[in-house]
Amino acid sequence: MAVKAVAKGVRMSPRKVGVVASLVRGRSVADALTILEHTPRRSALPVKKVIESARANADHNHNYKPDTLQIVSISVTPGARLKRYRPAAHGRALPFQRKTSHIHVVVDGEQRAAKKPVKAAEKKEAK
Repeated sequence: MAVKAVAKGVRMSPRKVGVVASLVRGRSVADALTILEHTPRRSALPVKKVIESARANADHNHNYKPDTLQIVSISVTPGARLKRYRPAAHGRALPFQRKTSHIHVVVDGEQRAAKKPVKAAEKKEAK
């Protein structure tokens, strides 16, 4: 079973975020975070946050070992566009769009052994 994390409505163009996402596609989570720390692009921060969120989801919610996680897939899709206008010559207004992105990360790795539940009789003996 794979674990995912999603960041929606990131205020950056999908083309620019996609360049950074392709740097870490298929790598281990630890390698990806190291690469993103040293990537001098503004879109490296939201991609790093989504990967950290996927790692935390796998660790806390799904009982995976954080050091064994690999990025199975990372995709960037276009989000909603904010339509705006820019002043132009002769009193005109020209339209432009502020683009947003959705970042989807799926990680998978080795699960920890499940802890056995403590029985009621053992709880009473421990006290």
